[in-house]
Amino acid sequence: MGYVEGFLIAVPRDRRADYERQARAAAPIFMDLGATRIVETWSDDIKHGETTDFYRAVKAEDGEDVVFSWIEYPDKATRDDAVGKMMEDPRFEALGEMPFDGKRMIFGGFSPIFDTGAEG
Repeated sequence: MGYVEGFLIAVPRDRRADYERQARAAAPIFMDLGATRIVETWSDDIKHGETTDFYRAVKAEDGEDVVFSWIEYPDKATRDDAVGKMMEDPRFEALGEMPFDGKRMIFGGFSPIFDTGAEG
């Protein structure tokens, strides 16, 4: 069933085009490093909660939207190897400055326990 690395990011609304451009440019690099699928989504229908919500999770400010994305890998070892190689890959540096505050990005690896789209 593979391995998933998930991301939650607050991105300024007026930087959406910059974010999309950079995400599209980074995707082939992730694929070269072993990713099998990359999904980027822009918030469309998320609510402000009473206790927690997506906005609070990333300390989204006025004028920012939340991006939820994930990268699928064949296994955790491939993802771990990719993360190590990312730090030294000059193609990532060539992408330039991130169009969001990386300190408020949440990310982590997940082992799938159920997937209706998976074969087998």
